[in-house]
Amino acid sequence: MKQQQLMVVYQRLIGAYGDQCWWPADSNFEVMVGAVLTQNTAWTNVEKAITNLKHADSLTLEALLALSDEALAQLIRPSGYFNIKAKRLKNLCLWLAENGGESKLAVVDTGTLRSSLLQVNGVGPETADDILLYAFARPVFVIDTYTRRLFTKLCLIQGTEPYEDLRQIFEAELEADTSLFNQYHALIVRHAREKCQQTADCRHCDVEREI
Repeated sequence: MKQQQLMVVYQRLIGAYGDQCWWPADSNFEVMVGAVLTQNTAWTNVEKAITNLKHADSLTLEALLALSDEALAQLIRPSGYFNIKAKRLKNLCLWLAENGGESKLAVVDTGTLRSSLLQVNGVGPETADDILLYAFARPVFVIDTYTRRLFTKLCLIQGTEPYEDLRQIFEAELEADTSLFNQYHALIVRHAREKCQQTADCRHCDVEREI
């Protein structure tokens, strides 16, 4: 997979869907919470859980840490796997607190920050990269199910490659540009939610035509 092919896909996506505003959140901390809550669920469910946290005045590091696991689980119930996710959120919050919060972590180099995030129980590569890209504005390319699906459909990858292999391919071929990576991933997500119209001018089909 070459840079030219990746940029052809990008241009098709942005031509079909336009600029995307992603990640939808009012703060970097909300982005981090959303990155955990979106594991194995639809974004609409995450939005309901986030709304519950806001209504309970609990969408801050201090407030989340003050909640019991049981109380937190009930607030995030709409996101599914709520008992597991409550523990994962607490783990992430403890990591933030123990490392001096966002301001101190913001000056840590990307490699070190990523390694540290991956040590948090419940934070895997995709969640870590969501946090790095959208909360800390680092140029890392997020590989998710939608990315695998699209690029497999375009016959540019096999689709079974390990996460790290695919991430390194994208980052090696594309310029390290946070704005580009943000927009690219957002467009892939948007495309995945778009249904094929089965018409001659279907933008879904236009994106997925042979390169």
